[in-house]
Amino acid sequence: MPPAPILCDDWALFLDIDGTLLDIALRPGAVTVPPGLPATLQTVGRRLGGALAIISGRSLADIDRLLAPLKPACAAEHGAIVRLGDGTLFEPDQSRSVPDAWRERIRAAAKNWPDVLVQDKVFSLSVHYRLAPEREGEIRSMLQTVVADSPDFEILPARKAFELRHRALHKGEGLCALMRHAPFKGRVPVFVGDDVTDEDGFRAARAMGGLGLHVSEAFGGKPANVRRWLEDFADGT
Repeated sequence: MPPAPILCDDWALFLDIDGTLLDIALRPGAVTVPPGLPATLQTVGRRLGGALAIISGRSLADIDRLLAPLKPACAAEHGAIVRLGDGTLFEPDQSRSVPDAWRERIRAAAKNWPDVLVQDKVFSLSVHYRLAPEREGEIRSMLQTVVADSPDFEILPARKAFELRHRALHKGEGLCALMRHAPFKGRVPVFVGDDVTDEDGFRAARAMGGLGLHVSEAFGGKPANVRRWLEDFADGT
């Protein structure tokens, strides 16, 4: 495995959360945030002139809860909601949100599947089955039926989960949106992620002359190695 590249001062750094900054947990709400992580991210961001952002499938509220007291620039819900460092928010038209009727149908189906968690967000929806892996086929089939007549929406496999979202709302679009604004604009985009949902971010960064760093390839599959990489840069080593 080649070592991760040395973090450079001219980068615009974009980081996923689950499986990248934090170890995967049985449920999204059960993740553990190392005590020093927010401070490390703050220092790294300062060294990058503010050009650090989180790009995650999690909701904006979840991102802020996990990284408190830090409120970083970010693209939440796979890029649907973009927040700049000064707090400015950009959101798409509500027509790109998962319809309420679909949400109700999915929640009703999940009642028959113990240990399956439906995670509602503003524009998207996740179905987690880490505690019930035998349900994967049933869940996929149900979701495919829900979106069958709506080509604008897609079902994306993630780590023991499925994401239901509008095709135009993805991490690559979130990265591009952030890159249009200072302090990201004009820098080298580098996106660090670990999952299928991060592939759009990798492609977008590479298309702009930057890097897409997969945790399994650049960091041995360990979020602890990503955190150590950030700590080294924050310490000036």
